[in-house]
Amino acid sequence: ATAGSEPSWFGMALTVRENGRVKRAELVNFLEEKKIATRHLFGGNLSRQPAYSKIKMRKIGSLTNSDRIMNDSFVIGVYPGISEMAIQYILDSFRQFFKFK
Repeated sequence: ATAGSEPSWFGMALTVRENGRVKRAELVNFLEEKKIATRHLFGGNLSRQPAYSKIKMRKIGSLTNSDRIMNDSFVIGVYPGISEMAIQYILDSFRQFFKFK
């Protein structure tokens, strides 16, 4: 962890580049095939979730960044006891994926 930061102990959030060569679904599918668990970033833009459609809320602007997080971000699981071997496997899997991009 960098000085002054308190990173999540359960997951690392990643966002694919906007208009990049890589699509989130493509990368997530690859990682899942490698048995690297992923999850979408919680509810994303909650103002677009059906469960909130009838709830009065205040929105300022178009929430473009919220949509970007909802559509282009995901989390890979981590925990304090992750082994160096597991970390290397994850890194090698990312390298393998991006080698062909």
